[in-house]
Amino acid sequence: MTTSPGLLTVIDMQHVFADPAGPWAALRYAEAAAGVRRLLPAFENRTVFTRFVAPAHPTGAWRAYYDQWPFALQPPEAGLWRLTDEFEQRAEVVLDAPTFGKWTPELAALATPHGRLVLAGVSTDCCVLSTALPAADAGIEVLVVADACAGADDDSHAKALYLLDLYRPLIRVTTTAELLA
Repeated sequence: MTTSPGLLTVIDMQHVFADPAGPWAALRYAEAAAGVRRLLPAFENRTVFTRFVAPAHPTGAWRAYYDQWPFALQPPEAGLWRLTDEFEQRAEVVLDAPTFGKWTPELAALATPHGRLVLAGVSTDCCVLSTALPAADAGIEVLVVADACAGADDDSHAKALYLLDLYRPLIRVTTTAELLA
């Protein structure tokens, strides 16, 4: 395993997931945000934020998905897709993707020189999981910071962390305290 601190990738800390009354609320968004805040100073100039955004014209299975969630068919500049205020002000690099997984060619190009991808954000059971697996397949060491992530609910978060940790040593679940020690 690499000894590089890696590239911190903060996944989808957006209004649509922060709004506790919203249909896509991440139950413990505030706790995940607190974990991200603790991580940011240690990854100065090595942090990327991502945003989930809707495609202009869903295709394939995404059509059925957006039939279920029509409120989300809004352009990338819509308020629900904005990073929450505290992160919007700190995000120097932001990558958008209309997919759950954020392991895009752009993220791969940024992460590969570091050899390690540190993941935080929401939702553990969707976009974090969907980013971790292809990054690990690409040969990148992946650390998922459990207390800097939040799932749709506590049970989904715990199950996703359990699944991710099954991929050791390619993927390792850790905490902010362990990572920053």
